[in-house]
Amino acid sequence: MYGILERENAMAYIRKKRGKWVVEIQKRGYPRVSKSFVDIKTARKFGREIESQMERNVFEDYSGARGTSLREVLIRYRDEKTVNKKSVKEETNTINYLINHKIALNSLMTLKSHHIHKLMRELSVSRKPSTVNKYVQLICHSWRVAKREWGINLPSQNPCDFVTKYKVRDARDRVLDIDEYQRLLQSCEEQDNAPKTVGENSPNKQRLRFLKDIVMFAYQTGARQGEILKLKRSHINFEKRMCTFYDTKNEEDRTIPLADATLEILKKYRFGPYVFNTNDSRLRKWFRRATKDAMIDNFRFHDLRACFCTNALLSGMSIAEVSALSGHKDWSQLKRYTRIKPEDLLVKINNVIRLNKAVS
Repeated sequence: MYGILERENAMAYIRKKRGKWVVEIQKRGYPRVSKSFVDIKTARKFGREIESQMERNVFEDYSGARGTSLREVLIRYRDEKTVNKKSVKEETNTINYLINHKIALNSLMTLKSHHIHKLMRELSVSRKPSTVNKYVQLICHSWRVAKREWGINLPSQNPCDFVTKYKVRDARDRVLDIDEYQRLLQSCEEQDNAPKTVGENSPNKQRLRFLKDIVMFAYQTGARQGEILKLKRSHINFEKRMCTFYDTKNEEDRTIPLADATLEILKKYRFGPYVFNTNDSRLRKWFRRATKDAMIDNFRFHDLRACFCTNALLSGMSIAEVSALSGHKDWSQLKRYTRIKPEDLLVKINNVIRLNKAVS
């Protein structure tokens, strides 16, 4: 049957085409709405609902959302947003995985929370909870950007709002004790002084000659690995004993004072634009070698930052002072890098008891 008007004065026009019932709704001031259904009962119900919404002036046009796939949104997000982020490489890899996943075939209107839950279960087989949460957060944020910035009319409720992210229980509490720190420095020194093969094809050709100094600098300043490797000689004021980290993770420049020992490290490197002329991959490689030789387990270069924050607070610095040095904006951020253990507080708690006795 073709061209059936369901009732007089109706806006909805229903016709059968290629085995499906097609509903077409037209009303002045509204865009034309068209949708196909398998059975006529569902088609009529849809037509009546849209008619009612238009009559009550509450109709929302989601045709743009129906015609836009999650894949299209993720690609645009990658090309317009991700490229400007410091984590561009990591986030690009995440997006590329998602755009090739079947979840990306959904339109923004058909994407539901159960699709995201299924994705999370699949990812959790081979990825940590915190990593899985990053995939979900990326979908959630790209959906919001499509709605707020790209003018795609979407329902007020984001499908991610109905998704409970995994609890992250992998918070690190690793800091070095004095003995471990000395062993690490000794191992770094052995790496620095190891015979250097000069053969053109030798894997040791790029052996670091200053690993110990980089480790000491990180331990004494709390600087991030990226900040250390981007530090230029022009960023250091030897007279005022200050250095400035530019283009930091939180996009704010940070100037810190330099301790005597830290200043002596920097004075060694008088040539070239960069203080420590190496790259991330090389530094990671040789740091792993050094920790292995020093028999130090479960310790990453970034944990040196936590060592600094913990030691600074234990030395009596205030939270505000440590935050100014480390670049953390608030206590909630700094807390993740503060790994004070109960045994670190033994002396202080005894001092509190002595003070209480003196008062009483």
